[in-house]
Parts: sequence; structure tokens; C-alpha cells
Amino acid sequence: MNNVPPLDLAKQYTLIGEEVNAAVLKVLASGRYIGGPIVEQFEQAFAQYIGVEHCVGCNSGTDALYLALRALNIGLGDEVITSPFTFVATAEMITAVGATPVFVDIDPTTFNLDVNQLEGAITPKTRAILPVHLFGHPVDMTRLITIAQSYNLIVIEDCAQATGARWDGQQVGSIGDVGCFSFFPTKNLGACGDGGAVTTNDPAIATRIRKLKEHGQPTRYYSDETGINSRLDAIQAAILQIKLPYLDYWNQQRAKIAQAYHQRLQQIPQIILPQAQDGGEAVWNQYTIRLCHEEGRKFPPDLLWRDWVREELQKLGIGSMVYYPLPLHLQPVYESLGYAPGTFPLAEKVAREVLSLPMFPELDSQQQERVIYALKDCLSQRLS
Repeated sequence: MNNVPPLDLAKQYTLIGEEVNAAVLKVLASGRYIGGPIVEQFEQAFAQYIGVEHCVGCNSGTDALYLALRALNIGLGDEVITSPFTFVATAEMITAVGATPVFVDIDPTTFNLDVNQLEGAITPKTRAILPVHLFGHPVDMTRLITIAQSYNLIVIEDCAQATGARWDGQQVGSIGDVGCFSFFPTKNLGACGDGGAVTTNDPAIATRIRKLKEHGQPTRYYSDETGINSRLDAIQAAILQIKLPYLDYWNQQRAKIAQAYHQRLQQIPQIILPQAQDGGEAVWNQYTIRLCHEEGRKFPPDLLWRDWVREELQKLGIGSMVYYPLPLHLQPVYESLGYAPGTFPLAEKVAREVLSLPMFPELDSQQQERVIYALKDCLSQRLS
């Protein structure tokens, strides 16, 4: 019997491969590989989809964060509040512009930063809040925006895992001052390589980002500030333009798969299921459970219960992933910030317990049944 991978990009390609091939060949024949009408058309289409006036394509989601921070003049001496439970790029780009990341603990069911703790982290140096819509779950943007406005703070949305998610009916990436998107192949809207975008309703921000991503050049060969080289190439834009009309359907399929997991796993006491907040429409980039160790259960010493379950699933042909095993405040790169173990207990606890089950739109019911059966089998074992 075939294994069940945590994701399957090839399966999606088999469904839309002819359209993708035709679009790529058209770009190759055009001779316009950097910039040009294909990139512009995708930027316009994506801006319309998100519900904003401007979209600027760039090389990656990481670059999108960097460009947004730079365009908003966040730098040395500034503090930016974000989550300790996310991919390192979020905090890394805060550091890259010279600012300091300030972490806030998370909600243990959505895995997003706990908006209730935001005000306690605000200081006179705070310039911005950078919420991460983790695993496709939108942050409570109503409360976050209210807090940001009361302290005159900038809001930069990290939407890397949440393209198509909504809060109170509004697309993420259209709620804050800017939205930052990744088109890494594993995302809900994924390219066949790296890619990213920044969305905004502010024309001045969009203009600044366009300049910064082209070496700080307002016109070719004339630079008035230090920028970077960060382009969304035409082949990736063409692929994304083919995929964009499918995105809502793919997200609906993810939601159906998530609901099936909910129904079949909710009665298992060792599992804490992910929960969407009222007001949020999740797009389930990951389906991430928490595995809680039962007292008296025996398994190999010096091995996390979560890691043991993952290994047992692998033996049964079921792939899974761990996002993220070490919170950012405990990463060696951020030792200088002075966060001790225990500072953010929920983020630290969740990092030891999370396991992401197979999740992709093409996951069929038979494959999902195998995942559920294998997981239940693992959890029912007793090792001597």
C-alpha cells in the first residue's frame, strides 16, 4: 500500500499540468523573464483577490517582510511585537532592519499570538505589531487593530501560511497597513519555486517597496537609497496566475479535510485539536494537533511523546511534520535578547507537543482514513 505523505505537490501538478506547461512555454517564448506584463497581470489579479489597491511581487515571503519593514521606516532602536512560535523569518527580518523583536506568548488552541497580552509588551520603543496568521488561522484582527490604533502602532500582517483566510469577512493582508505573502511551493497558493508579495492600500508604501526591491532605484541606474534585488520572475508569476482561480476551491477542500479530522479525532483524550476563533475563516495550511502524554504510558526514555508517535506513524507509512520544535526566544540566534526558558510557557509547551498531519487539497478520503487509523493505532499501544 502506498505511503501517505504530509503533502503532495506532484498530485496537484497532474491536475493542472497542461495549463501550467502552456503558461510557462508562453513566457519562455516571449523572452520576457524578469518583470513585464505577466508579472503585472498577476500583481493586479492578486491585489483584486485580497481586496487591496496595490500588490508588489518579490522574491520570497521573507523578502516581503523585509521590504515592508523598510518601507515603513522601522529600524534601529525600534521594537516590533510578534509571536515566538513561528518560522524564524518573521523575527529574522525584524532583526535584519536593525529593530528588536519583542515576543508575546500564544493562544494554545489557535497557536497565534495572544492578543490579550499585547498591551503588556508595548513600550515607548514599540513601532509595530507583526501578527502571524499561523497554519492558516487568522489572528483576532478586530482587537489587534483596536490596540494598534490606540497606541499609534503600525500593523504588518504575516500571511505566509494564510492566503485566502478571512477575519470577520475580510481577507488577511488587507486589514493591517501591509500584508506579506509567501508563494513557497507548500503554501496554499504556491509557485514552483520561491516567490512572495506585499499588499497595501497605501500608494506611497507600494511605490517605496517597488523602489527598494530594485536596488533602491526610482529610475534605472540611479539609486537614492540602499535596496535589494528581489523580483518575482515571470515564470513564477505565470504559474501563480494559473493557480489563483483554483485557490478558493482548494481552500474549501482543506476545510473539508480539517472537518473530517475533527469528527474522527475529537474523542481521543491524548489529542488537543486546533480550533478556529469565532470571526475567523481558516484555510488550514497545516492541520496541527497537540499530543499530550498520558501518565503511566511507557515509551523510550529521552524521547518526546510527540516524537515517538511521529516515528511510529512513519513506520506505518504515514508522513507528518513538526512546526516548530524550538520557539524563537530560545533559539541560539536570539540568546542576546535575554529570554529565559519558561518566559513564554505556552509556546514552549506547544512546541513539545505539536504534530502536523497530512494536509493538502488532493488528500483523498482513503488516504485520510489511513492517517486516522494509524494515529489511533499508535495511541492505543503500550510499550514495555
